[in-house]
Amino acid sequence: MRTWLSDQVKRRLGTFGLLVPSIAQCSVGAALAWIVAVHLLGHDHPLFAPISVMICVGVGLGQRLRRVVELVLGVSLGVGIGDLLVSWIGSGPWQMALVIALAMTVSGLLNSGELFVSQVGSSAVLVTMLVPGADSGGLDRMADALTGGIIGIVAVALLPASPVTIAGKHLSGVLDALSTLLEQAAEAIEKGDMDLAAEALECGRRTQTAVEEFAAALENSREIIRISPLRWHHRARLARYETAAVPVDLALRNARVLARRTLAALGEANPPPAALAESLREVSEAALLLQLELGAGREPMLARQALLAVAARERPKNLGFSANVALAQLRSIAVDLLEATGMDHDAASAALRPLDEPSGESVRG
Repeated sequence: MRTWLSDQVKRRLGTFGLLVPSIAQCSVGAALAWIVAVHLLGHDHPLFAPISVMICVGVGLGQRLRRVVELVLGVSLGVGIGDLLVSWIGSGPWQMALVIALAMTVSGLLNSGELFVSQVGSSAVLVTMLVPGADSGGLDRMADALTGGIIGIVAVALLPASPVTIAGKHLSGVLDALSTLLEQAAEAIEKGDMDLAAEALECGRRTQTAVEEFAAALENSREIIRISPLRWHHRARLARYETAAVPVDLALRNARVLARRTLAALGEANPPPAALAESLREVSEAALLLQLELGAGREPMLARQALLAVAARERPKNLGFSANVALAQLRSIAVDLLEATGMDHDAASAALRPLDEPSGESVRG
């Protein structure tokens, strides 16, 4: 119990560490946007300035530049429709419902972007309910939105998160999932345990979220480097993560198929040999090596050498159908991870021992 709590605390602290730059960007940026709008633009109630900073910065999502454009356009449309309708029908609950419906309908026809539509609707709400008649006008609110958006971008540029830390943490999640899945399949083969194989398959089916989070983290990291000159020196390290992105996704997909065929193979007359489990473990360890070397900013040569050694192993004899499929998936995973280390596809494929060569008694030969 104590170990589990310790692991949970460490995981939460690690996740919080990634959010600290965004928290600083939001809090400092919102305060600055308010100060600029009040003291430089002369606006008494610049609600949209700090709101714009929050939307622009977000907490870990990319496409901030696009969000600034959508924010300003959304505020403009929402304020315009809201001001026009309020001047005709006044303000109140039913007027608010009508204004929101009309504003979001128009915005949805013009642009299907979720932020754009929601911003139009929220702008219409503020115009209708919060400050009817007392506000300084639509142009001031548009200026506040633009001010907040610009300051949000500046906050990201001057208080940037580490793009390689963001990408590295999320790639670790993918490679940890891959390594664990291969380890579980290896244990199931060694013990001849179909329940363990079924558990591995079930765990494998939950791994796609890690891939999607890594893709979002990469986009966020690319944007940080584009916006912030302070992080331009991370371009080469981030390029290694970008090289690994598609191959590790494919490797994890292949590992899920391998887990499924492992479960089937354990129910056949010729179950997978223990040597196959050993090779699974070697690929699992290579995935962790890849994680460590990329995290350290090194070319992943040790991981590549480990994978090349597995790729050169001979094919075991007398495998059943499902075991043969599992072996084919293991070969595919080795190629995927070799590509993740920076090898091109042809060179990675050529490293595999041809299946039509005479085989030894085991995967290790």
